[in-house]
Amino acid sequence: MSEAATATFDVVFRARRLIGPNGETSGSVGVRDGRIAAVEPFDAQLDAARTIELAADEVLLPGLVDTHVHVNDPGRTEWEGFDTATRAAAAGGVTTILDMPLNSLPPTIDTGALEIKRKTAREKAHIDVGFWGGAVHGNLGELRGLHEAGVFGFKCFLLHSGVDEFPPLNPAELDEALRELARYDAMMIVHAEDSDAIEHAPTAHGETYGDFLNSRPRGAENVAIAQVIELARRIGGRVHILHLSSSDALPMIASARADGVKVTVETCPHYLSFSAEEVPDGATQFKCCPPIREARNRELLWQGLADGIIDCVVSDHSPCTPELKRFDIGDFGVAWGGVSSLQLGLPAVWTQARVRGHSLAEVVQWMSRKPAELAGVHRKGSIAVGNDADFCVFAPDAAFVVDVDQLHHRNPVSPYHGRPLAGVVRETWLRGTQIVGPDAATGPQGNLLTR
Repeated sequence: MSEAATATFDVVFRARRLIGPNGETSGSVGVRDGRIAAVEPFDAQLDAARTIELAADEVLLPGLVDTHVHVNDPGRTEWEGFDTATRAAAAGGVTTILDMPLNSLPPTIDTGALEIKRKTAREKAHIDVGFWGGAVHGNLGELRGLHEAGVFGFKCFLLHSGVDEFPPLNPAELDEALRELARYDAMMIVHAEDSDAIEHAPTAHGETYGDFLNSRPRGAENVAIAQVIELARRIGGRVHILHLSSSDALPMIASARADGVKVTVETCPHYLSFSAEEVPDGATQFKCCPPIREARNRELLWQGLADGIIDCVVSDHSPCTPELKRFDIGDFGVAWGGVSSLQLGLPAVWTQARVRGHSLAEVVQWMSRKPAELAGVHRKGSIAVGNDADFCVFAPDAAFVVDVDQLHHRNPVSPYHGRPLAGVVRETWLRGTQIVGPDAATGPQGNLLTR
């Protein structure tokens, strides 16, 4: 037995099923001072102040890492906020989120706004929280300062973002920003839809989802992604494609990577769970941009995950008030676009993954290890010695039906309402402290993270 295995630990987890860095195994995990201090065989005799033995139907997972969350705090807390968002995340087994720079007021486009956001989050975060900066028209000179202040990268839009205070970059500005970020190896994360293609598409209007889908064609994504890839090829900077919806783009992304272009890509649970054909008329809770596409497209996204072209799955939790969804008229053209799902990502993806023959270890890779690696979130994403003791106790064969009134995000709106899902999060632990479960600590436990 190793020296670590004979030491005294604050808590030991004994799991017949455990998802480690190399896949599923069994083991005992010793925690000391909030970090993983030992990973030993299941029957190792580890001395601890407290021992947690998982039930036979439970699996010990690393806490999930969700790098695409719109908390909207400060400024639009009627939409969401750090208290409610991080409670929802914790209930879904997520122990780390990265907050997007827009929809809060002010947006995170300079160091002053970053400090305001950090001050807001500091007393409210129930899990660990980091921040993206924004790259917008006119703030090129702010990017280095934000980088040095510890943001994990920079988000930009290539078309109107939906809020006037976060303006898009035109092609020349995108080129300039990528060159600036390449000087210090910072990553640009891109909402990749082409403004010209959207402008020339049919106008979104009415209750019929197909009309909305036609207003955000695949071609708008494809053209924008091609533009980003070619700039990254020329400049040599790191780029990441947000919320991939169009499976058409997968071959060009694979080809670019083969050529050495530093491009990564994510998709979201709603693109892997729903299809355009099943969205009812007027059901604006399904509206998001880019949109949920056809069933055939969904299956090709799953193939992109299986092939390793798509790197990770994150929520793009983008809530608003029920009034902004315009349920009164069901008009996709005027409703706010965004899916609320922060608490549901793990069971939503697992429900779909298991019927396609994917393992729980693969889901953990997509939703924990890879997001942490891509964003550079240190000591997160895997059950390994030296990492933070962030865990999710998950019962993969249990099931439930989603009830929006039982979810923790602020407003009871989600396209998953009434949907049966496989897998139940029974406990969540943050740096060795239970934050969801029968003995959960009270009050915010989260830390603010920097790159």
